[in-house]
Amino acid sequence: MKSLRTLALTAALVLGLAVAATAATAPNCSKKVNSFDFVVDYSGSMMMQNKQLKMDKVIVAKNVLHRINSAIPALDYNGGLHTITPNGVIIPQGPWDRAAMSAGIDKLKSGFQIFGRMTGMGTGFQEYEPFISSMAAPAAIILVTDGDNNRGANVVDVVRSMYANQRDLTVHIISLADNPKGEATIKELAALNPNSIVVRGEELATSDAAVERFVLAVFCQEEDVIVLRGVHFAFDSYALDNKAQGILNEAAVLIKANPNKRVILKGWTDYIGSDAYNKVLSQNRANSVKNYLEKQGIPGSRMTAIGCGKSFKYDNHTEEGRYMNRRVEISFD
Repeated sequence: MKSLRTLALTAALVLGLAVAATAATAPNCSKKVNSFDFVVDYSGSMMMQNKQLKMDKVIVAKNVLHRINSAIPALDYNGGLHTITPNGVIIPQGPWDRAAMSAGIDKLKSGFQIFGRMTGMGTGFQEYEPFISSMAAPAAIILVTDGDNNRGANVVDVVRSMYANQRDLTVHIISLADNPKGEATIKELAALNPNSIVVRGEELATSDAAVERFVLAVFCQEEDVIVLRGVHFAFDSYALDNKAQGILNEAAVLIKANPNKRVILKGWTDYIGSDAYNKVLSQNRANSVKNYLEKQGIPGSRMTAIGCGKSFKYDNHTEEGRYMNRRVEISFD
């Protein structure tokens, strides 16, 4: 994974991840994986209620997978959907289709036996592992689990063996752990691979921004991005103030230092107003930055301005979050 560099500019230009408001239509998403598989822990403990969301954990898993599936960039991934403990195939690995995956996720159910139904997650992964070799590399397993494993093979040892046998594989975890033992198991699994992402299921179930971050981290290559922390806009405006112009002056220096790279300008809005109106407003913001950079000597032919519409990267329910969403980001292509 490409490491992100931090740029020490007085105007607070930093390099970070480009996050799209709607990942399914995110421009310039370079595929990070060729295949992925949703793996849902179907054990008795997953049929128990999540105390925060007041629904069975497997139903939380179902809702979260729907949200992720809706946000995956529309690229030619292979995908599948499986359960473990007990093991089952809901959608076999093959060309990913958003609608077909959604129909498969709908088949996840709760209401099965809880007590006396021991969890053999390690053994389940042993049975699942031969299937992984058929996945197009690089591959991602997205495991939804509460981490309980109280019989059979040790799941940490099994996943460690999987990594030894399968190149270009990463297991990401959506955690619904609700006890110290489950949390410890998930922590050990994540420690096996520095690229593993662990995120709470409750966060994905309730935060659009969390879904954006997770989807882009799993499915899209990291890009060098100049996040213009000071280039924000007043409500319903695309005018650049003095602070923004100062930051763009320093951005122009950095762009000139990379003469062989094209520049992508992405404009965003907060969530107030219609999608159509905000699409135009975000385009105007990107154009405003492009026009200013042209005046600083950056050829217009090097730059592409894209209006991305509404952003959910920051909390739209607060004034500060809405202000942070009204921004322009620059990336090198």
